[in-house]
Amino acid sequence: MLQGFCTILDGETTTLTPEFDHWIGTLYRAGATVRPEHFRRQALESLRQWVPFDCALWGTGTLENLLFHTLDSINLPGGFSEALERSRHLNPVLPRILEQLGKPVTMTSVYPDEQFYGSQLYASTFQPFGIERILSTVLTDERGGLYTLLSVYRRDRQRPFTPEEVALQERAVFHLVNAASHLVFSFLNRRQNDVPDDSAACVCDAHGLYHEVQPNFLDLTERHFPESPRGRLPFPVGALDDEQTLNGLSIRIRRLGELYVIRLWPSGPLDELTAREREVVDAVSRGLTFKEAARRLGVAPSTVSNHLYRVYQKLGVHSRSALAKLVHEHDGS
Repeated sequence: MLQGFCTILDGETTTLTPEFDHWIGTLYRAGATVRPEHFRRQALESLRQWVPFDCALWGTGTLENLLFHTLDSINLPGGFSEALERSRHLNPVLPRILEQLGKPVTMTSVYPDEQFYGSQLYASTFQPFGIERILSTVLTDERGGLYTLLSVYRRDRQRPFTPEEVALQERAVFHLVNAASHLVFSFLNRRQNDVPDDSAACVCDAHGLYHEVQPNFLDLTERHFPESPRGRLPFPVGALDDEQTLNGLSIRIRRLGELYVIRLWPSGPLDELTAREREVVDAVSRGLTFKEAARRLGVAPSTVSNHLYRVYQKLGVHSRSALAKLVHEHDGS
């Protein structure tokens, strides 16, 4: 058996093995084979080898109302998440896990068994779905206004979660949540490789509520929109065109199923150009002649010349060398 290392949980020593570390590494490498929309369920299934469970829930929502806006579950009947949300005022686990973020909480550590199994909470929320044992962890992103709840459940009352399983859950949840976010933005970066290196992104819904958000995205919005609300965009999604400049930021919006990907970066002179003008600039700055650029873009050479004349006027340059220098400065090369 491989030698593990130890952690202390409530005075008890628990061993975490190198195999567990290897499993954590696979979470971060999942982007090569797993799409973001499939990751959470697959990651939960793989967690079973370390913390055996019968059913599980991974939900993300906003701190302002503690309601889920994304939810993945395993072996949970329909209606459970709604019952869980309805019983928030009855559930003593919720305030405990919000007080000690990142620390797993079992129902037993909050409610003695005899009290829990005789409670309205058990009768209305857990007993109808066959849930007898609970292990829950919450992580929050205060700046982004987001929270994540990850709970695993057992149907056998005689199998409470052990201190070792609690310790494994504590370490696993942090990496599960971070790997999921990393995977989303890695996937988006592969799909949108024509944005500046200093761009930042978020995924939000039609109301502008964040589902995933990068810290540097929040840096930009707070700097350029001083009154930015927590947990949402400082501008309405519906007011955005495909791409525009607002408050000194270039903003690009793309659909992602029912959600939106918003990218921001500080505006520069080239951001004032139209999409066709940028194509002409890219071709000319690479040293192509008007005829070569026209062939590449599928237009007449005179069209390339006309676009380039307008580009010169907009950017205040008067030669190809000056234009190429501006492009290289914009690209950071």
